[in-house]
Amino acid sequence: RRLRAGPHQHLGGESGTCARTWAFLAASAMTTLRPMLVDDLFHFNGVNLDHFTETFNMSFYFHYLTRWPECCAVAEAVDGTIAGYIIGKVEGQGSEWHGHVSAISVAPEFRRTGVANRLMEYLEEISEKAHDAYFVDLFVRPSNKAAIAFYEGLGYVVYRTVIGYYSGEEDANDMRKPLPRDKEGRSIKNSGMRVTPEQLER
Repeated sequence: RRLRAGPHQHLGGESGTCARTWAFLAASAMTTLRPMLVDDLFHFNGVNLDHFTETFNMSFYFHYLTRWPECCAVAEAVDGTIAGYIIGKVEGQGSEWHGHVSAISVAPEFRRTGVANRLMEYLEEISEKAHDAYFVDLFVRPSNKAAIAFYEGLGYVVYRTVIGYYSGEEDANDMRKPLPRDKEGRSIKNSGMRVTPEQLER
């Protein structure tokens, strides 16, 4: 979302750039990453405001938090509010062993402050160093252009398209980023395929 200048604000030109830079640094400095706690699950409402954010029932979050606690983290502001969170897991066999981003969301006031970058870096590091995974992947709606551009900036590529993944109404881009274990980038070879959700289970 673009900042809008009020009657006593000027965000254009050099001064505007400096203001945005300081705001970015201040917001980044005022958030810390920590493991997700059960109590955090009751405080996601202020974060899940974007219509692109997939929301799930409580049992979904509990399952991840108990099964893969090391893959679940929150970014916490100095006042204790949740600035963002990431929920992930590790799965697959052989060269398909990978980390997966199941959900990531950042509160509106903390977007474009580096919080999402830090959350993604966290899961990538856990996938690499704790689980020795070959790659990290995630699903994103093709209509969510901003998210796709963000992930591409982090090194992710669209590996394949999953037809009708979102309740049969919209496809999903399966995006992948090779980790150091995948030295030859095999996890993103043959990109461009189109598969069905049923084929993902095979």
